[in-house]
Amino acid sequence: MNSDCSTRRGFTARLAALFSGVSAAGLFAGSPARAAEDDNPVRKMDYDGRPANGKQMITPLIVHNGVIYISGQGANDAGAVQQQDIQTHTDKVMHNVKMLVEHGGGSMDSILQLNVYLARLDDYDGMNKVFKSYFPNGGPARTTIAVAGLPGRSLLEVNCIAAVTRK
Repeated sequence: MNSDCSTRRGFTARLAALFSGVSAAGLFAGSPARAAEDDNPVRKMDYDGRPANGKQMITPLIVHNGVIYISGQGANDAGAVQQQDIQTHTDKVMHNVKMLVEHGGGSMDSILQLNVYLARLDDYDGMNKVFKSYFPNGGPARTTIAVAGLPGRSLLEVNCIAAVTRK
């Protein structure tokens, strides 16, 4: 009796699928919150929280229907990172994630789903040490996957989905 629904991983996968397809405001169609959201189109923003100019191939921050989408953030946003340790890379990536989520109207506590791509699975414990400082109230649903390589020799890349908690 170990079905997908009864495991934490199965529950998390189903919850992530729910939130990626439907925003919390969308669950209450016809409500005042939903009406206000309809007037707010998809907002694509740059790293400074200003409207994106449309020249980027990848938009780092998109807000729509009360949901914040953060594209993959690596430690190489302004070229390769000088130090090659997981703590330095994780801190830089999570600083960028925090900044983008806040520009979108959320907080670290409003992150619902977070995906981590590690260049070396051996860095898992070091990454978690840094994560704890960014999520003192407990972290979001998270998936961590080891990959063959990442752009700019970054040791990890993170993307996430968060809820808008303030306008």
